[in-house]
Amino acid sequence: MSDPQTYRFHDINRLTAEEVLKRLETAGGGLTADEALRRLAECGPNVLSAPERYVFLQRLVRHFTHFLAVLLWIAAGLSFAADFLRPGEGMATLGWAILGVIVINAAFAFYQEYKAERAVHALHRMLPDTAWVSRGGQSVEVPRSEIVPGDLLLLEEGEREPADARLIEATGMRVDNSALTGESKPKRRTADPADDGHWLDMPNLVFAGTTILSGHGRAVVFAAGMRTEFGKIARLTATVEEGLSPLQREIVAVTRVVAAISLAMGAAFFAIGLWSGLGFWISAIFGIGIIVANVPEGLLPTVTLSLAMASQQMAKRKALVKHLPSVETLGCTTVICTDKTGTLTENRMKVDRFYADRLVIEAREGCFFTAGRLVPNTDAERWRPLFDALLHCHNAKRVRRPDGRSTMTGDPTEVALLEFAIEHGLAHPPPLRRMGELAFDADRKRMSTLHWSEGRLIAFTKGAPESLVPLCARLRLHGEGIPMSSDERARILAQSRTFAEQAYRVLAVAMREVAHQPEHIEVETIENDLTFLGLVAMMDPPHREVPEAVATCRRAGVRTIMITGDHPLTALAVARKIGLVPQQAPRPSRGRSPAADFVPVIEGSHLDGMSEEHLRRLLTPSRSGEPDPVFARMAPRHKMRIVSTLKEMGETVAVTGDGVNDAPALKSASIGIAMGIAGTDVAKETADIVLLDDNFATIVSAIEEGRAVYDNIRKFTTYILSSNVPEIVPFLGYGFLGWPLALTIPQVLAVDLGTDMIPALGLGTERPHADVMQRPPRPKTERLLNRPLLLRAYLFLGLIEAAIAMGAFFLYLETHGWTWGTPLDWASPLYREATSVTLCAIVVTQVANVLACRSDRRSVFTLGRFGNPLILTGIAFELTMLLLLIYTPLGHRLFGTSGLPLWIFGPLALGALALLAAEETRKAIANRFAGGRWNPVGRAAGGP
Repeated sequence: MSDPQTYRFHDINRLTAEEVLKRLETAGGGLTADEALRRLAECGPNVLSAPERYVFLQRLVRHFTHFLAVLLWIAAGLSFAADFLRPGEGMATLGWAILGVIVINAAFAFYQEYKAERAVHALHRMLPDTAWVSRGGQSVEVPRSEIVPGDLLLLEEGEREPADARLIEATGMRVDNSALTGESKPKRRTADPADDGHWLDMPNLVFAGTTILSGHGRAVVFAAGMRTEFGKIARLTATVEEGLSPLQREIVAVTRVVAAISLAMGAAFFAIGLWSGLGFWISAIFGIGIIVANVPEGLLPTVTLSLAMASQQMAKRKALVKHLPSVETLGCTTVICTDKTGTLTENRMKVDRFYADRLVIEAREGCFFTAGRLVPNTDAERWRPLFDALLHCHNAKRVRRPDGRSTMTGDPTEVALLEFAIEHGLAHPPPLRRMGELAFDADRKRMSTLHWSEGRLIAFTKGAPESLVPLCARLRLHGEGIPMSSDERARILAQSRTFAEQAYRVLAVAMREVAHQPEHIEVETIENDLTFLGLVAMMDPPHREVPEAVATCRRAGVRTIMITGDHPLTALAVARKIGLVPQQAPRPSRGRSPAADFVPVIEGSHLDGMSEEHLRRLLTPSRSGEPDPVFARMAPRHKMRIVSTLKEMGETVAVTGDGVNDAPALKSASIGIAMGIAGTDVAKETADIVLLDDNFATIVSAIEEGRAVYDNIRKFTTYILSSNVPEIVPFLGYGFLGWPLALTIPQVLAVDLGTDMIPALGLGTERPHADVMQRPPRPKTERLLNRPLLLRAYLFLGLIEAAIAMGAFFLYLETHGWTWGTPLDWASPLYREATSVTLCAIVVTQVANVLACRSDRRSVFTLGRFGNPLILTGIAFELTMLLLLIYTPLGHRLFGTSGLPLWIFGPLALGALALLAAEETRKAIANRFAGGRWNPVGRAAGGP
């Protein structure tokens, strides 16, 4: 074969079967085994190269090298340096503890990503991995990776294509190209030469990843691996650069601010200590203490754990999170660009209504309705012949799965007819014996089957209304056959057009009695002098939960834009059913699809000629309440352009998709969401989140979780930063006022990485408030550490805690005989006891603080004492850990603490109650002024 890596087959659709075999240097029996091996070595395996990803070691290393981790490395390094200069002061223990934080956080974050990747690979293993080919005239099953150009594929119903191929034989073949094009309508395939239409619509070509819905045939492979249409899109996907998530950007911003403040304060106080004559060692302790007290060591692991727990909660709601920051990104999503097939809809055809007795009858939940009125069962009996036809005039089959349950296979249209007939049970219970068939023909556009029924021979025919209705001489009306008039024929065809305009797929159904068993079943004998039974209208219905989910998004300020490869009328019909657009379009719009009859639908051909300014105007939300446009017949480049434009406009864009055609947009989006059931390998590899139930409503649940995550991060950030103030004040008093150092550096670490961790994590698991989906997404300009949060944490809660801690420190010293100005030996028992009191004061007031931080507006007494069990567990944990620090020899040795009399906890408890009372007062004032000019918590009224 001449240079298979560069040879182009752009005209293979024009060739005859013989010319195709000659062009690809293969024979009617396929390649020989030796030739297949030679081509495999020459062309490479039939696999898609995975998008560029970090290798194992790189993915692990990045969790050790982000900005906050680097800041912790610096803190650990300073601790080891201090221990080198003055050994035996416990600074090495501090350094090892910080290193432990870095390692544990990195390992946990990496494990979460690895576990999600394993889950995705488990989904991949559900896909078949072999194909049947003809090699040397023998049918053999080979791994898909070993298929090469020139292989002769043997295609059967239900199989997925392993490569791009040209059909040389096709019998009744229809394919599902939705994974590649996004269009849900089955496509008919033939082996005849063709030269009309788009490459992906060529009737004699089949493509990798698409599915054979019905029929069988043979095809010669002309492209494999990355040279397939799937591969081209995968290559386009690999060129898209990924950026940081909003939360990652915020964490970077926070850590940079904290780092700058910490290092600047540490250096300044080190210099001040030297200048004031404290000496190098004391000045170094002073500077390191300021740095360690400022760095929120517990913030990073708490964020990671909070995201991980939210991801587990989302998994329970059928959303698999591959990248932890994606959890929060969903919370600030402003636009969802969603595919139609399989996401908004069920990805299966279903009969919705039919026309019989001059009535349009809707089928809902096992009952029939006409003009909103329930049809009695006795009236429905007259439609039995129609249901007999639906039950028997098809080639769909019921098969038993390995798990013992039965399912339907075959053409989706015929499966829908069979399921409809079975569901409503109007057909004769015993199956009619089949005597013959006239297969569907693209020219006739009809199919007929012949059956014995109660001693007579009956033919059922179904097909396109324009083809079948002219063959009907009679129609069945109220259970009786009457002659078909020209007016009646015109009425039926008009109703068929009405169904079609509503995006239904329409079939006409008829029957006739045959006088005797013919020797040969011929069209003229069977499809003639028919009795019209009715029209059947079907479509791919929306998921039941989707309309409410779309309404919830609208209330939450999240726009939903449909981008599909399907027909404009089909897209518009679904958009109307789920409430994306009103039943009647408000007014004509320039540049929109004429096929949509002045409704907000834009086709890919219009987008190609549209300027960037015009597209931005279309994507700008309307202040007058006009719906967003619906995009139909979109190619991958179109979807990617829309997503990129929305991001350039400042939107946070979530994109859903299941096919390879969706992969570029999934990767370029702020957050990509793939379908776990119908999704292709490429889509699931590219996405950040995989929906395990392929349901749009699950996205809305995930957005709710994402919003709660951001609120919770702010809650525990407030909690963690509050304790920084009582940790810093002792060092300020020590350096500027000459106070005894009221807290040691190991004790600072005991709070940040010990007692504070579980309560902070409890705040990270607060359930979403009832109004979380009633407010708009947070603005991109809103910072995680905004001014109200910092004021509340540092200048309100933190100062109260610092006052209580320092008051307790000096109270204990004075009650034990210490006087102001008297030097206090750091090795004395009194000093160790006094610093232990300071530590107890911080921990006890943090118990009150964690309750206060559950909401920055609502009273703690309205939140329910048992509403968050993990907070109660956290309080029990931190008090238990405090007792271990104070009353165990190990705590004494590692953290320089000492046992205390129990009476000291009385004043500390009163201090904690004072903090809680002060915060309740602040909330009451904040709520009173929330509607006015002053809003100290910086949230809209009704926020958490």
